[in-house]
Amino acid sequence: MQRQRPIILGIVGDSAVGKTTISQGLVKILGKERVTHFCTDDYHKYDRQERAELGISALHPDCNYLDILELHLERLHYGQPILKPIYDHSTGTLVRPEYIHPREFVIVEGLLGYATPAMQQFYDVKVYLEPLEELRHLWKIKRDTTKRGYTREQVIASLKKRECDSANFIHPQRKAADIVVRFSPPAGIKPEDAGSHLDVRLTLRPTIPHPDLSYLLERSGSAVRMEMKRADNRPADVLEIDGNVTADQTAELENAIWQHLPDLRPLSEDEFGDYQDQAEMRHSPPLALTQLLLVYHLLRQYNNVARMPFAPPVAALSRLGSVPASRPLA
Repeated sequence: MQRQRPIILGIVGDSAVGKTTISQGLVKILGKERVTHFCTDDYHKYDRQERAELGISALHPDCNYLDILELHLERLHYGQPILKPIYDHSTGTLVRPEYIHPREFVIVEGLLGYATPAMQQFYDVKVYLEPLEELRHLWKIKRDTTKRGYTREQVIASLKKRECDSANFIHPQRKAADIVVRFSPPAGIKPEDAGSHLDVRLTLRPTIPHPDLSYLLERSGSAVRMEMKRADNRPADVLEIDGNVTADQTAELENAIWQHLPDLRPLSEDEFGDYQDQAEMRHSPPLALTQLLLVYHLLRQYNNVARMPFAPPVAALSRLGSVPASRPLA
């Protein structure tokens, strides 16, 4: 039976930047029966107690089995199953591994997903999240005190201790991304007061095709606008969506993107774009638009990839000779 290989999306960024929130929205839009979703942070070598004793952070490559992650990304790229380790973030322990078979779309999120060139070549779309640092700190304090059993003081101390590892190992991965997503509070608003009304800026690099949103170029005063500029010394389209975007403006951009997604049943705007603020679920139109734009890229890649059989079983590969990691399927 001929089947198309999986399409792999990477979502990388520092701790508490919203990777899981973005991923959950994509699963909702695409349908969970079509998506395999997993976290690269499960590849930690040490549990929480061991890391404390060794004085190493989870952000450091030496704290993770990156070589195994490379092999697993290659297997997923060729449609093969993996036995993935599991790290329980609520207890900080390593638990029973999970057998995973890739579906049509594979969403890979985590701290070090683009840490090596070998990893980078197996993604079809690479996203990097970089919210304003003050905002990230606020999100991390909220998450780690409500879900992971830390005190506020412990989280603040951890953020300070991890600064060097963030700068040395997480931030450089930004260069590998096709799309950079930055959430920030509106000008003059403190992060803790912004709530769901956050601005978002999406830097769309020409490393992959993007939807035609040129009609937004002439809307300099609008809550949804686009500019062609140089970002990180490279040409890019920069799409900006204000936190105070109106329902009509949101609907216009959504309709423009849905037209490129004939394989999906359009969802109403309130069916995705949700995030958890401690015990409360909230909705963000800029987040919803970001998720929808990423789905566009996944489906475009899906439709562009030529149909081909999944890779033969491992036993067959051993007879034929393995495919070099430097030659992923296009």
